[in-house]
Amino acid sequence: MLDVGALIAFVAVIDTGSFSNAAERLGQTPSGVSRTISRLEQQLGMTLIHRTTRRLDLTEEGNWLLARARRILADLEETESQAALARAQPAGLVRVNAATPTLDHLIAPQLADFLDAYPQVQVELTSGETVVDLIEEKADVAIRIGQLTDSTLNARRLGRSRIRVLAAPGYLERHGTPRQVEDLMKHRLVGFVAPASLNTWPLRAGTEEGWRIAPHVTATSGETVRHLALQGAGIVSLSDFLTRADVAAGRLVPVLEEAALPWTQPVWAVFYKQGALAPRVKALVDFLADRLAGVLEP
Repeated sequence: MLDVGALIAFVAVIDTGSFSNAAERLGQTPSGVSRTISRLEQQLGMTLIHRTTRRLDLTEEGNWLLARARRILADLEETESQAALARAQPAGLVRVNAATPTLDHLIAPQLADFLDAYPQVQVELTSGETVVDLIEEKADVAIRIGQLTDSTLNARRLGRSRIRVLAAPGYLERHGTPRQVEDLMKHRLVGFVAPASLNTWPLRAGTEEGWRIAPHVTATSGETVRHLALQGAGIVSLSDFLTRADVAAGRLVPVLEEAALPWTQPVWAVFYKQGALAPRVKALVDFLADRLAGVLEP
């Protein structure tokens, strides 16, 4: 088996340009470094470096080993870094960005228990209704609903949330209950300004899967749409994580259940991952994944 110390010495010689410089970097003697490289060459059965009094030249085999040695040492350094992070006590500030409804209904209800479990961690919550640049916004993690399009991000799925068509009982008493999907054209519908996909509802009409609505009222926030529904402004389509308590209390009721499609939206924790996640960020993401398992569908 190759000696990691020999690989370190080999890379040091190439990086510094001489045995004496490598020895100084490593805290060894030049002769000791030279012997280490000679043993490595004997073990591999190949010459790695052509030595002259003025210069060192890598052989073809030396170039081949150098690339592999750098990868091996980088992997070892990453492993050591992750082990050190795993031992560290999570502490410091975690900046979280999410849409206001997500903060209010998914994140905020979990934070008291998280802060009790990790007393050295502070949390900063900022709201944003659209995808943000995490670096520009100085966010450690973002919670996003729906499909992700930015391939530069790393993400962990926290669960899925069912989408349903709902209305307040008072609205249905005044305007009647739609019996088939086509009846929606006679009703007041509340939708979203953007994205347009949110105005395609999870309903089957004949052979069509998904019913594109023409909303009478639109909003940018799911929380605003929810409040409009609660006030009887019209029929809406929203995720369960926003409306579960309202449905349980009878403030909102499902509509057109026989035509409903089992559409869901994924819920993601999104972050830039450069090496191991900071312990404070990993602690929050792990905590949310565990706690939201009881709120979201798998």
